[in-house]
This record gives sequence, C-alpha cells and structure tokens, in this order.
Amino acid sequence: MLPVFLVTFPFFALIAAGYAAARTRVLPLEAIPGLNTFVLYFALPCMLLRFGAGTPIAQLLDGSVALIWGICALAVVAGVVLFTRNARIGWNDAAFGALVAAFPNTGFMGVPLLVALLGAQAAGPIIITIAFDLVVTSSLCIALSRLDGAGSAGRHGATLAARKALRGILVNPMPWSILLGVLLSAMRWQLPGPVERTIAMLADAASPVALFTIGAVLARSALLAREHGASAMVAAAMGTGAGPAPKAPLADVLPVVLVKLVLHPLAVWALGRGAIALGLPLAPSALAVIVLVAALPSASNVSMLAERFGADNGRIARIILWTTVAAFFTFPLAVGALR
Repeated sequence: MLPVFLVTFPFFALIAAGYAAARTRVLPLEAIPGLNTFVLYFALPCMLLRFGAGTPIAQLLDGSVALIWGICALAVVAGVVLFTRNARIGWNDAAFGALVAAFPNTGFMGVPLLVALLGAQAAGPIIITIAFDLVVTSSLCIALSRLDGAGSAGRHGATLAARKALRGILVNPMPWSILLGVLLSAMRWQLPGPVERTIAMLADAASPVALFTIGAVLARSALLAREHGASAMVAAAMGTGAGPAPKAPLADVLPVVLVKLVLHPLAVWALGRGAIALGLPLAPSALAVIVLVAALPSASNVSMLAERFGADNGRIARIILWTTVAAFFTFPLAVGALR
C-alpha cells in the first residue's frame, strides 16, 4: 500500500496547494477562470491528443469498455435521480447530483494519475470513458435538469437544454482532440517535429496545472458560498432579504459521496467480471482501469455547470470537496484491492 500512496500523494498535494492558494487569496479568485481556460482549451486537449495518437487503435475503439462503462454510468444517473428526488430536491438538483455521482474527475486528475500508476496502456480505456461522459452522461443530466417545468413546457426545456449541451460539446476541444488522436493512431501518422514538441510541452503542463486548478476551484466554491451566506444575513438584518439559504443537509450529500466512491466502482467491477464470465472480450487490465476511473472523485467542472443552470451549487461543491478529500484514502485502497 505504501508504494501506491507514494505515487498518489503528489497528486493530492497539488490539489491541496491550489486550495490553500485560493483560500488565502494568494491566488486571486479572478485568476481561476484563466487557469481553467488554459487547462481545458490548451494543455488537456494536447495531453489527450498525445495519448490517443500513441495508443493502438484497437484500445481506443474497445466496444466492451464502452458498454460496461456506459451501462454503469446510466445506472448511477437513474439510481441517484430516483432515490434523491424529494420535497427539497427537484429535477434540477437531482440531475446535477446524478452527474456529480457518475462523472469522475478523469480529465484533470485521472489521466495523469492512472498513467503514472498503470503505464501508458491505461490511456485507451480512460479516453473511452471521457468521451462517453462528455457526450452522453453530461448531456443526459443537463436535459433531465430541465424537467422541473410542468408538462410540455418541461419537455421543451429538456429538449432545449439537450441542444445546448450538444452545442457545448461541439465547441469543447476535448472531444475533438480525442477524435484527432484516434485518427492519427488509425492512420499511423506522425505530426511534424516542431508541432509535436509544442504539443508535448503543453501536454506536460496539463497535469500539475489541472491538479492545482481543482484545488483552486474547490476553494473558490467554498469562499463564494460563505460570502453569499454573509450577504444574505446582512440583507435579512436590514429587512431587505429572506436570510441565508439553508445549508444542504447531510442526508442530501453523504449518499451521493458514497455512490461516487463506493457503489460506482463496485458496479463497474461486478458488471465487468460478470461480462467476462459470459464471454465478453473485455481484458482484465482494461476492467481494472475503468474501475479505478470510477473510484476517482467527482469532476470539479460539474460545480460550474450547476451554477450555470441554477442548481444548488453549494450541495454540488460539498460533494466534490468531500469526494476529493475522501479519495486520498479510498483510491489507494481501490488500487490495492485490484492488485
């Protein structure tokens, strides 16, 4: 177990450094969107392109991995929506709770961490999970989040939200970098030397900046939630507001954390083992990769999506923070169990 901790510790340490930098305002909150832009539009696409181009095409088009991952992701979304909707949580909050339970922090954290643990052969299954979550899981949850409207208005809102999600995918460079990497792998093309070196430099920057940014985003969410609560208290004292919104109860947070870190990876492992027993051509090494992907903490960008669509961002941010902190202990246990 100690060798696993020695590999994972620097990754979580960089997250903690980003959190501390933003929490103490050494890193201005206004700078965080710039870090996000660099990671999402430059460094991370180059890293995915680099891994995709260097991965055999058979691994990038592994239908067994896509099938197991897809079934489990959709099951998690359906289960969380079904069991968390109540008088406090409508479709909007339930849908983003489901997204934060099913969408691991694969891009920012999973790719560099799992490649460091398992080697470059882990890149193929990881890329498949990223593509599915970007195209299917996120679009489905955004569409479900619009069902709070009654009758045809709700259905129209869901359709509109799905279209917006698809447009977001089209302008997101990550799916395109994955597609280009698949094309380069299939055609066995080599990029020109200067272009390849430029991509390599950006790709090498992806891991530390992305991890630092995760911590900064989590700190920003906590600080904004606290400032919003303080502003609401002042407004209530002056008679100009209704007081601060109540903090999400533990019962609305803890079950989703357990689904993300425990039930999701167990579901992927159980379904994968069953599929192998039935003769599905799923390599045990590929199954181990996607189980560990499922064991990652929740994706930090779900908090920004929840804020954009008017969901309870405080609840989503707490889930992301809790899964990130808990994963420091649970993720090495998952690695040890699989070994």
